[in-house]
Amino acid sequence: MADRFSGRVVLITGAASGFGRAAAGRFAAEGARLVLTDLSPDVAEVAAEFDAISALGDIAEEATSEKIVARALDRYGRLDIAINNAGIGHDMLPITELSVTAFDQVMAVNARGVFLGMKHQLPPMIAAGSGAIVNVASAAGLVGAGQLSSYAASKHAVVGLTRSAADEVARHGIRVNALCPSFAWTPLFDEMADSVAERRGGSRADAGARIAGRIPMRRVAEPDEVVQAMLWLADPKNSFTTGQAIAIDGGLTAV
Repeated sequence: MADRFSGRVVLITGAASGFGRAAAGRFAAEGARLVLTDLSPDVAEVAAEFDAISALGDIAEEATSEKIVARALDRYGRLDIAINNAGIGHDMLPITELSVTAFDQVMAVNARGVFLGMKHQLPPMIAAGSGAIVNVASAAGLVGAGQLSSYAASKHAVVGLTRSAADEVARHGIRVNALCPSFAWTPLFDEMADSVAERRGGSRADAGARIAGRIPMRRVAEPDEVVQAMLWLADPKNSFTTGQAIAIDGGLTAV
């Protein structure tokens, strides 16, 4: 398994931290050539660590997807795997208190960003007759999520985009799947815990414990637990799985 991605070109969005940063390390360890993008300048440091190509940009803007795919093709002449991971959250608020600006921003990054990513990632894969895309959605894209309405709506959109794209490109030998984690120890989870702590009192740790208590396994995932599923979905040997939304959620959506 150590070389299952040997020579394959893997594009990862949101690669500066969280799942994206963890995925970069795992794919690199298994022989992949990386192409990384993020809104944070820290992506350059991650790229340097793994001898990767990187580009700074907002995935809600089409130019970012155009630029990073072009760089992959200029350097390697191909694109084998895309991990559309970048995303943002918002303060935990009821719909009646959520601003239109916050709603639009989350939808732009989380939903439009995945759409724009696939729009530019798919043509070279279609030309090659192979490829795999993993879109990072959320357990909130499978069920309701009170006080996270815009986030849940955006992640439901990711699942819909995933299934639609999978139907369109299956005949070209391309697989498109969505990964749906629940709560995991990432900067996004820290922001959520801070929001809960601010509204309900207590520390970030207290808020995190309250959130974890909603999960049947009574804990929050480690990023690598989610990335392992990501690797499985991207694995060339996993050749008959497409159009799926895979929950990695400690049982959250099972009850």
